[in-house]
Amino acid sequence: MTASQKFTQGLRTIASNIAQGFFQISHNSFALIGLAVMFVIIALTARPEWRQVGELELFSWLQTRQVSAGESSIELDAIDRATASNPQDLPKQQAAVAYWLSKKYKVAPEPLSALVAEAYDIGIRIKLDPNLILAVMAIESGFNPFAQSEMGAQGLMQVMTKVHSDKYESFGGKLAAFDPLTNLRVGVKVLQECISRAGSVEGGLRFYVGATNIDVDGGYAGKVMAEHARLEMVAKGRKVPLFAPQTIPALAPFKPEENHSEKIASLFNS
Repeated sequence: MTASQKFTQGLRTIASNIAQGFFQISHNSFALIGLAVMFVIIALTARPEWRQVGELELFSWLQTRQVSAGESSIELDAIDRATASNPQDLPKQQAAVAYWLSKKYKVAPEPLSALVAEAYDIGIRIKLDPNLILAVMAIESGFNPFAQSEMGAQGLMQVMTKVHSDKYESFGGKLAAFDPLTNLRVGVKVLQECISRAGSVEGGLRFYVGATNIDVDGGYAGKVMAEHARLEMVAKGRKVPLFAPQTIPALAPFKPEENHSEKIASLFNS
């Protein structure tokens, strides 16, 4: 037998042994899986970057498989997007305001608590009365974050989105007008500018509503200031009725005109 034939026969023997060994191992599927897992572990240990890529791919595959299987997908960040907080976590003063507004405007106390906390935080920082901010929201929208007027004022504080679109740029655009906290922040900027320009709170409120003349503001400034006064009392712990009592104006006594009887007589004689 030549050297070439011996080499060929040796290769065949080695291949046969490998094939036989592989068959014996693969005959047991669990053994094959274990072997594969072992090689994967060795590879991932040796190359950490492979492990990171593998983890990302595995997580993505699991999410896709869950949705394709028709299972309900739990969005773990949904609670982070909710504009709400527990009123019991607020300071006593703010909690009292939140509960009172919740009852009056028939809005859940949790989202109102988030708005109250934000109003107090902003108000303290920019030195603007927080209860004035809340009073504006109350009169403007009744705490409806999706409210829109015929003139195009939108959201909680009824900001004219088209006029103040630049103020929404840092929040991602005009659609942010319907995000409660964003609308509150933009509305406060507008209110602050109006008060600064007018030189007084009442004058600023007239600028805010678009009526610089006290005779044509529809009583807007008075309504806001009245609600502000009620909120101030609530914050101090006083019991305040949800609605102001309705008063009926007294009628002036009838005063007959002079020579009234003579006028009546002349009508009959004519």
